[in-house]
Amino acid sequence: MTPRATSTARTGRRGKAIAFRDAAELIEQFMNDGTDLRDAYVTMCVHAGIAAADVICMDELGEYCAGQRHSDATRLLEKVDTTLARQLDVLLSMKTKAGYSGTPVSNEQINALNEQWNRS
Repeated sequence: MTPRATSTARTGRRGKAIAFRDAAELIEQFMNDGTDLRDAYVTMCVHAGIAAADVICMDELGEYCAGQRHSDATRLLEKVDTTLARQLDVLLSMKTKAGYSGTPVSNEQINALNEQWNRS
C-alpha cells in the first residue's frame, strides 16, 4: 500500500526517523561499557532507516510504503536511489535477528553496518 504523502505524515515520519536515530546514537555510546546493547542499537537503526526511507519517498515521489512488507518499501525507495535502497535492505536483513531471535547481532555485523552507512 502506497498512500499519498500528506504534510502530517511527512512531519510525523521525519520526527520518528530523527528520534530513532537519536536513540541509536545514545545506545551506541554505552555499547562498550560491558552492557550488551547491540540488538537494541540495530533495532533503533532499522526503525530509523524505515522512517527515513518513508520521508525520502514522500519528498521525492509524493507517496510512501505503509504496508507490512518491508520489501515493498525497498522497491519504492529504489525509484529514488538504488544505493539507499540497498542500504535499507541490509538493515532489514538484520531486523529479525536483532529483534526476535535468541542470537545477538555480532560486533562484526555492527561494524559492517556502520561502515556501509558511513560511506554514504
